Amino acid sequence: MKKKLAIIFSISLLVLAFFGFSMSSQQQSQSIVADVFAQQTTGLSAMTLVSFGNGNNNNSSFNTNAQHIENKSVNYFGNVTGYLAFPSSTNQKEKLPAVVMIHENKGLNDYIKSSANLLAKHGYVVLAVDLFNGETTTDQKRSSELTSKIRQNPNIAIENMKSAVKYLGSLDNVNSSKIVSLGWCFGGGQSLQLALNSQDHPLAGTVIYYGVPLTNNTKSLSTIKWPVLGIFGNKDMAIPVETVKQFQKALNETGITNEIYIYPGVGHAFANPSNPNYGAKETADAWEKTLAFLDKYT
Repeated sequence: MKKKLAIIFSISLLVLAFFGFSMSSQQQSQSIVADVFAQQTTGLSAMTLVSFGNGNNNNSSFNTNAQHIENKSVNYFGNVTGYLAFPSSTNQKEKLPAVVMIHENKGLNDYIKSSANLLAKHGYVVLAVDLFNGETTTDQKRSSELTSKIRQNPNIAIENMKSAVKYLGSLDNVNSSKIVSLGWCFGGGQSLQLALNSQDHPLAGTVIYYGVPLTNNTKSLSTIKWPVLGIFGNKDMAIPVETVKQFQKALNETGITNEIYIYPGVGHAFANPSNPNYGAKETADAWEKTLAFLDKYT
């Protein structure tokens, strides 16, 4: 009888998750299932499970309930529109840490916006910037054209991201001394570029997911006065392991606190579920390390 009831209960949870019914706080386990199911459609299931569903991490930052959030489009750099996600708060005087989120070579698409929403549920004000002037693409050729344009004119993107930092710092609900940058792939490289050019507004941390290009120039890196988190794969053809090691060596020589992780068996963009290299297990672990890093330094 108990076995039958358990089966019925499990089926009920799946049905509720599918239709997305609202649930009370007393039904937290059902709510987690619904959230994970919804995130599967955006490819964020591994990150969501780490955030709210696996229950294996003892750190309080991982085991708190998801916060209610709000989101909207904002102009933060001239006519450039970014995506702002933030926790709904009844405490108007509360100052929160913030994140400048930098998209991959596909632009500010729904996947990045969903990632911003997910991070906002952890208590961060997240501004996902747009370095492609509103354009998103899944075409590799067009993607290369957009990124090449920025790499040939890096100051445009740097000023864009610096304006994002300034915008976040101006918000009433943001602690301007606790702003971090986070980016994947092309955005990971831009996260490093922002760090190298933020002397006028020091960051609290820099997160780089397999970002290119890296640098081992200690003079350039010496401008960074805050911790750096780097996530890489040892099968990444764009970033050889030796390059990552040289980057870490330069960070150490410069006295920059850093956490560099090289995951075995995965290649470039392994944290993006639309990529053939996607590694769910590695993505979950990397996201857990990202949350711990943000929690520690903000």
